[in-house]
Amino acid sequence: MKMKQVTIVRIYLTEGEKQLKNFMRQLRDWEKLRGLTVFRGISGYGESGVIHGSDIVDLSLNMPIVIEFFDDAEKINQILDHLGDQIKTGHMLKWSAEINE
Repeated sequence: MKMKQVTIVRIYLTEGEKQLKNFMRQLRDWEKLRGLTVFRGISGYGESGVIHGSDIVDLSLNMPIVIEFFDDAEKINQILDHLGDQIKTGHMLKWSAEINE
């Protein structure tokens, strides 16, 4: 099986930040990213230390959101340059991986 090097990016947001749709449009329309996945957390906490959870009583709009995508390293680096300071410090991970071709 032939493998290809890619770079994976994971960005952490919360629903209340209202950045999700903007990121998705920018990555699809401007950056022509091949695809992305959004995960909605069922619980989590961040800088504030406040634990947010999803149950019948607490339908919080501040649940964790994770955007994950991958592409060639060069394209990912260009995308991250364009995103600039839209991503809070410490809210993005980037690593190398391989995909099957």
